[in-house]
Amino acid sequence: MINRRTLTKALGAAAVVTTASGAGIAQADPAPHEPPGRRGRYLIKGGSVVTVDPALGTLPRGDVLVDDGRIEAVGRNLPARGAKIIDATDMIVMPGFVNTHYHMWSALGRNYIADGFGYFAAKRATSTHYEPRDFYNSVLLGLVELVNAGVTTVHNWSNNTRTPAHADAELRAHRDAMVRARYSYGHIDQMPREQPVDFTDLDRVRRQYFPGGTAFDGLVHFGINLRGLSQSTEAAFITDMEAAMGRGLPVAIHAGQAPPRIVDAADYERRGWLGPNVLLCHYITALDSDMEILARTRTPLAWSTHSEFRLGSAGDPRDTLLRLRRAGVSVSLSSDATSIAPPDMFETMRLTWNTGIPWQGTPSATLPEIGFRDVLTMATINGARALGLGDATGSLTVGKRADIILIRTNDVNIAPIANIETTVVQSATPANVDTVLVDGRILKRGGKLVAYDVDKLVRNVKASSLRIRTAAGGILTPPPEA
Repeated sequence: MINRRTLTKALGAAAVVTTASGAGIAQADPAPHEPPGRRGRYLIKGGSVVTVDPALGTLPRGDVLVDDGRIEAVGRNLPARGAKIIDATDMIVMPGFVNTHYHMWSALGRNYIADGFGYFAAKRATSTHYEPRDFYNSVLLGLVELVNAGVTTVHNWSNNTRTPAHADAELRAHRDAMVRARYSYGHIDQMPREQPVDFTDLDRVRRQYFPGGTAFDGLVHFGINLRGLSQSTEAAFITDMEAAMGRGLPVAIHAGQAPPRIVDAADYERRGWLGPNVLLCHYITALDSDMEILARTRTPLAWSTHSEFRLGSAGDPRDTLLRLRRAGVSVSLSSDATSIAPPDMFETMRLTWNTGIPWQGTPSATLPEIGFRDVLTMATINGARALGLGDATGSLTVGKRADIILIRTNDVNIAPIANIETTVVQSATPANVDTVLVDGRILKRGGKLVAYDVDKLVRNVKASSLRIRTAAGGILTPPPEA
């Protein structure tokens, strides 16, 4: 996916030379690129810096020094010895976003739903027709879109791992995208409710790809996601959960958006199933007592704002979210699936802020509303902590990995900037993301994706989608001219 032609196109009219590795470097660029896949020494200079670090706060003007993928310094007028300058004038510099719940295998199915043919109907019609090559194309599409939108870490909640070849295809996409991630191996969609998950291939993937705990130069770590009681019998779920916990891997579970209440936090705590290594998603059905237990056991929650409103029939999500915050639960933000919500953290933050108000007639009526800093925290450091990566990413803290984004503030939909944090949440969009570094590697620069052959990727996902729609038939049948 990375080649000289892609870099030449992305860097426009700048003169391009070829290094010994064959990668293109633009000589006219004030911050020349290292060959894709390499980390450089950069001084990101003169931007408005949102560190999400309580000790550093937000700097109206500041610099960030990056060396070999590590944040070396944050401050004013930093020395630039040996560093290539990235001019951040009129830009906001901040940590990349963290998406803690994204079913990436179906990213290419974003437009499969229709009136009267919703998310679950579309998933049932298509999930069995994805071949390994479709998984590769779909996951890579999702990862590249995330980079374009300033998301540098994602939890790939793979809830349709059909064969070993499908798992391998997803992991190849992670290798090629160079994005920080957790890959959570899961069940086969539509498998019988009473059938426990077969962990044979999960163990194979762990041995083959993650013998030291991480894969692909430390960017990807491994986890398990389970069906929960919404898709399995109690006996099957207990079997699955005990097998997962026994492996000592991070576990992720859907906790329910609709009645009945399928997660009893007190029961989970008695069984030893809660804690920082367990991530719950949704949980609109949670009682106040459930929330207190999650906070006490430091069990994080992934909140998919669009999905909670679209699919959450257990009550008003505004009320649930405010009560979760009152209880002290660590809440992160996520997108769920592309046919429910775009994997766009700007839009997710904005919707969370707009709906994060007390609701009269509910227990939330006297609770404080959600602020701009709150949603920025949910979208960055809370997400990193939820994935066990709080020491590596989620804030611009010295010693952490350089997962950094730059947002232009002179674009017509943002200017004029006033409050910096408000600007990020209220005005910015993926189109304003100028530069993205993951682990010190530049993947987007000058508003262009420079590490991927986007044209080829789009051709591939269109071919996959056409084949899947043809196989599914019915409302998804492509027109003859397709």
